[in-house]
Amino acid sequence: MCQHNPPCPPADAPDRAAARSVARDEVLGWALLCNGTVVFEDTGELLPDGRVVAPQRPLDAVRVAA
Repeated sequence: MCQHNPPCPPADAPDRAAARSVARDEVLGWALLCNGTVVFEDTGELLPDGRVVAPQRPLDAVRVAA
């Protein structure tokens, strides 16, 4: 799928989020990577095969409702 040299990591690689962005929506907070992965600003991911990767943000970054 990736036409870059060197190629971006595939969607099943641990470093898949390092792939280049081919489309993004800043308002909705997502980006489509050239390996078919959709990454969200909360660090969650949707893989091309439909699997969901839960957000991986650190606990101290989670906002507490006041």
